[in-house]
Amino acid sequence: MKRHPLLLMIISVFLALLAAMLFIIPTLNPPSQDVRLLAGFMTSTGILTISVAYIMYRLGLVSWFSSLRWSLLVTIVLTVLLVFLNVWVTAQLMFISAHDLLLTTALLVFAGVIAITFGFFIASAITDSIRELAKATERLAHGDLSTRIEIKGNDELAQLAQAFNSMAHSLQEIDAQKQMLEQARRDLIAWVSHDLRTPLASIRVMIEAMMDGVVSDAETVDRYLRNANNEIEHLNRLIDDLFELAQLDTGHIKLMLENASLRDLISDTLGVMSAQAAQHHIALMGEVEDVDPVYMAPDKIQRVLYNLVHNAIVYTPPEGKITLIARQAEDSVRVDVHNTGASIAPTELPRIFESFYRGERSRSKDATGHRGAGLGLAIARGFVEAHGGKIWVESAPDMGTTFSFIIPRRLQMAL
Repeated sequence: MKRHPLLLMIISVFLALLAAMLFIIPTLNPPSQDVRLLAGFMTSTGILTISVAYIMYRLGLVSWFSSLRWSLLVTIVLTVLLVFLNVWVTAQLMFISAHDLLLTTALLVFAGVIAITFGFFIASAITDSIRELAKATERLAHGDLSTRIEIKGNDELAQLAQAFNSMAHSLQEIDAQKQMLEQARRDLIAWVSHDLRTPLASIRVMIEAMMDGVVSDAETVDRYLRNANNEIEHLNRLIDDLFELAQLDTGHIKLMLENASLRDLISDTLGVMSAQAAQHHIALMGEVEDVDPVYMAPDKIQRVLYNLVHNAIVYTPPEGKITLIARQAEDSVRVDVHNTGASIAPTELPRIFESFYRGERSRSKDATGHRGAGLGLAIARGFVEAHGGKIWVESAPDMGTTFSFIIPRRLQMAL
């Protein structure tokens, strides 16, 4: 409209004049002189009327009012007045009788008042919807993210209300995520502080005891040194776990993918973890179908296997059994780590793969009293999902616990 006002004006006047003549000429059959006079008058008044409307539009005169309701009402009144003037002047030019002109004037006044009243209610309906939207926006701005607007109709205001509701819903979800992240940040600081403070305090006590001469015999000093070394290794593992978890959270984990043998990884896992299982009087065994080769990052899947088997050893009671099974699952490979005896409460299952989640305190320590950091399962999930797979857990008192994961085989053919 701003680019081609003249063209729009000409087209509007032409269409209005054409419509009027197509109605007048066939029905009234006026003389050609009256037709020319009428066409000239209608063209001039049409151009004048549209020009006034365009000037009001460009100057923004309608927006000067304090309420949209009054802006719409004034627009309707002006429209009625313009219609009245056009019809009244045209009627005079048609040389109708005074009686007919008076009657026409009365009818125009009646129709104008009815049209203004009708327009008032329509304007009120529009402004009521806008006012409701304004109030909802104010509540939203003050933090009430549950604010919603009842959607009425299918017009632009209804679409605006729908867009507002979608925006409020998105803001509510973002706020919930923000609160969860803030809580996770506080938990992370608390857990890391605890997991760092405990071994450091233990190391400090042992070193101070040796420095002050409280412990001087060779056997006790050697035991203290071994314990301090174990605590330092625990700190080193914790730092490595935190570093890997940070890489997983930021998506910067690097996978050195290759065609590798999952059977060899499981064999290595069983060999490394068998001594620990025997120390806890637990039977550790494996069952591997013909699944090789698998396109994967061997070091990451090895870490997943270590974490799952270590977790099973920690929570399996003595004389229990752990079975590591690998088999094909269509175009993927599935690995199950099943342990007997121990089970996980249903309330804990949804959170078992969360970072630093360690469940009940009675289940958070191994036989030596060592408390894990609660990162192993979170890291295992991250590595599996980085391969495009998924990991889950099933547990029941009568069947034990089974951790399972699936990764695609996706063999990389040699060039």
